[in-house]
Amino acid sequence: MKYTLSVLVENQPGVLSKVSGLFSRRGFNIDSLAVGVTEDPNISRITIVVEGNDSVMEQVEKQLNKLIPVIKVKRLNDTGPFISCELSLIKVSCTPQYRPEIIQIAELFQARVVDVSLTSLTIQFADTSEKTETLLTLLKPYGIKEIARTGTVALEQGAQITRKQNV
Repeated sequence: MKYTLSVLVENQPGVLSKVSGLFSRRGFNIDSLAVGVTEDPNISRITIVVEGNDSVMEQVEKQLNKLIPVIKVKRLNDTGPFISCELSLIKVSCTPQYRPEIIQIAELFQARVVDVSLTSLTIQFADTSEKTETLLTLLKPYGIKEIARTGTVALEQGAQITRKQNV
């Protein structure tokens, strides 16, 4: 099963290395990793998507909580519904003949065409990884030249928030 972890950490050098090192030492492959500063400039949020089972993920959470710069670890799959999104830039081979078809596919997914050349189109798309995969499947027959994808970012739905204890 895939798990999405939201990890609040102190915003300081070396923290990402400590967190990702914990996963590599345990032999886990991280499917997605995204880091960014939060509303508090002293705190960053690391969103990690990893595959495993419940007992393994419980151990990973315990190990993460032992790291000094880690403030809070939350397994979003266990807390109820959450919103996740990733950004993709997709460069597709495009002759003038197929340009309208590719633009129509992009519009269907509410993606934006951000660059056009004689032989390619670059599409910007922000949505779930599942919808990104569907878009890629539809664009593949035209010839995907290049893809750049961010990691997944995620927040709990509703009023629930992840924050430091005692705040």
